[in-house]
Amino acid sequence: MGHFTSQYWENPYDSGVPRADRRSGEYQTYTPSALTGMRLAIGPEVDAEVAAAERAVRALNRGTYQDLGLVSRFLLRSEAIASSYIEGIAPSPRNVALAELALEEDVRGLSDTAQQVARNMTIVRDASDALSEKEVITVADLGALQASLIPAPTELQGVRATQNWIGGSRYHPLEAAHVPPPPDEVPALLEDLVRYMAGATHSPIIQAALAHAQFEMIHPFPDGNGRVGRALIHTVLTRRGLTAEAILPVSLVLATLHEEYIDGLESFRVEGGPESPQVFAAIETWVSTFANAVRIAAEQAAGLERRLAELREEWSRIISEARRREGKVRATRRNSALSTILDSLPGTPVLTTSTVTRVHGVTTTAAQNALAQLTEYGILETISIGRARRAYVSLDVLDLLTRSERAMASRDFDTASSPPMRPVPVPRVR
Repeated sequence: MGHFTSQYWENPYDSGVPRADRRSGEYQTYTPSALTGMRLAIGPEVDAEVAAAERAVRALNRGTYQDLGLVSRFLLRSEAIASSYIEGIAPSPRNVALAELALEEDVRGLSDTAQQVARNMTIVRDASDALSEKEVITVADLGALQASLIPAPTELQGVRATQNWIGGSRYHPLEAAHVPPPPDEVPALLEDLVRYMAGATHSPIIQAALAHAQFEMIHPFPDGNGRVGRALIHTVLTRRGLTAEAILPVSLVLATLHEEYIDGLESFRVEGGPESPQVFAAIETWVSTFANAVRIAAEQAAGLERRLAELREEWSRIISEARRREGKVRATRRNSALSTILDSLPGTPVLTTSTVTRVHGVTTTAAQNALAQLTEYGILETISIGRARRAYVSLDVLDLLTRSERAMASRDFDTASSPPMRPVPVPRVR
C-alpha cells in the first residue's frame, strides 16, 4: 500500500523541554500509495458486508417521514463535537440548538463550546453540500474547509510545511504511533486524493473508506485533520448519491468502536505493491471495519427516524384531542402556522416568534398564536433566552436526539446493556 522511509531527527532543543525529550535519532515516515486507478480484489465476505451497509443506507432514503433530512444538522452536531470528547466536553442538544439560534438572533448565556459546535455544524454541512455539488474537488477546496474549521491562529491553516506525527512525545517523532509523509510529498498525494474522490472506480462505501484512511495517512494540515477527514466521509457518500437526505453518524460509531477503528487504520499502513496479497488483506481489514460502522450508523439513524415518526403520531393525537375538547370539528389546515411549525419541528426544536416568521414566512401574529397553542397543548415549553425574551422548545425532540447519541456511545449501542463509554449529555428526568 505504500512504503516506510528512514529519517533522522536532529534535536533542536538546548533547554526548555524535559531532558528525556531532548533526543536525536532515527524514525520512519509512512507514504501511502496513490489511490487513483487502484484495482481491488475484495473477497466475498467483505464484499457482502459492504453490500449490507449500502442497503441499510439506501433504506434511509425511503423513510415515510424522511425526518432524518430535518435532524441531519443535529447529527452533524454530534460529528462537530466528536473531537471535543477527548477533553470531556459534550454540550447538550438544547444548548447547541440555542447556539445555532444565536447565529441569527440575540441569545444570552451561551458557552463558548456550544457556540463553536453550532458554528462547526454550519461549516461542515455547508462544505459537504458545496463539495458534493462540485464537478471537481481541488486541494484548495480541502484547504478552505480546514481554514474554516481552524480560523485561528493563521499559522495552523493550509498544507503543512513541516513534519508532524501522531502519538508519543510532542517534541520528537521517535516514539510516535504514526509519522505521515515528509512535507515535500504531501502536495502530490493530495492531488491524487482529490482526483480519486472525483471518480467512481469503487463503490461509494469503499471510496469513502479509502479516501478517509488515505487522508488520515497523509495528515496534510498542522491541525484539524480529524475534522476534515470526517467531513470527507460525508462528502464522498453525498457526491455518490448514497446519503442525499440523511447525514450518517459514522464518526460517532467509529469513536465508539475506537479500538477497531485504530486497528483498521493501522492495518491500512502496510508496505507493499498495489496488487500484493498483504496490501489486499490490509485494505479488506479496513474496509470491513468501515462498512460495519456505516451499517451500524444507518441502523441507529433508522431507529431515530422510527422514534420521530412515533412522536409525530403522538403530536397528532394530542392536537386532535385538544381540538375536540375545544369543540372544533375540522382538522388543522395543512398551510396553517401551527401545521407548518409541526412539519419542521424535528429540525427546529428551538424556536422564537422571529424564527417562525423568518423561516416559514408567516405573520408575527400567526406565529405567536401557533406557538402559544403548541405550548398550551404541551408540545412546546418556554425558556428564557435574555431579558424579556423567551424561546419555545420541543424537549421531546431534544430528548430523542440525546438518547440516540447516548446509545451510539455504548459498545452494545444500547445503554440498557452497556453504559456510554464517553461523556454524553444526560436526558431530562421525566
